Amino acid sequence: MKTTPVISHVRFKRLIFALAIICSTATIANAQQEKKVEEIVYNPNAKGDTSKRSIKSAAVGKIGEANVTINYYSPGVRKRVIWGGLVPYDEVWVTGAHNATNIEVDKEFVVGGKSIPAGKYALFTIPGKSQWTIIINKKWDQHLAKDYDEKDDVVRIKVKSLRHAKSTERLQYYIKNGTGNKGTIAVAWEKLKIEFPLAIKN
Repeated sequence: MKTTPVISHVRFKRLIFALAIICSTATIANAQQEKKVEEIVYNPNAKGDTSKRSIKSAAVGKIGEANVTINYYSPGVRKRVIWGGLVPYDEVWVTGAHNATNIEVDKEFVVGGKSIPAGKYALFTIPGKSQWTIIINKKWDQHLAKDYDEKDDVVRIKVKSLRHAKSTERLQYYIKNGTGNKGTIAVAWEKLKIEFPLAIKN
């Protein structure tokens, strides 16, 4: 009879210890997850900065009932000549910096009349003086355009570039939800903007 309270007390202490470990682990995991989200989901033009590095950024939104995420690195203008200078015309570009920009859609979608399965894809462009080529490529994990291969293209479409008086210092992507299952993907940098329609498959 005397040993029962002692055993219960030991078990109680072990239970408290185990719960403390679980809570601590969960807290660390949540903190790491929050930090990861902060690092990735970032508007590069939210505030001024003096960094010369390209910033890891993302655009997250919905088109229709689909979740759309664009991960990219955002370079700054920094008083440089961008079009036809830093970014050559008529060459495949990651439309960002470092790794290829990637777009992920969690439902089947349509670009340029082409039905594309849900998933993650690389988003390349070929800038022109007045017209650009938008490329969705199935190999999303690429460094710059070194590994790019046209045979892996899912779809290509032509769009016109738009000029603006106001300059966008850091390259930035936008996901615009339209009516029904239709929307637009846009990217702006310096005084130029391009966009293309994206629809979610019914």
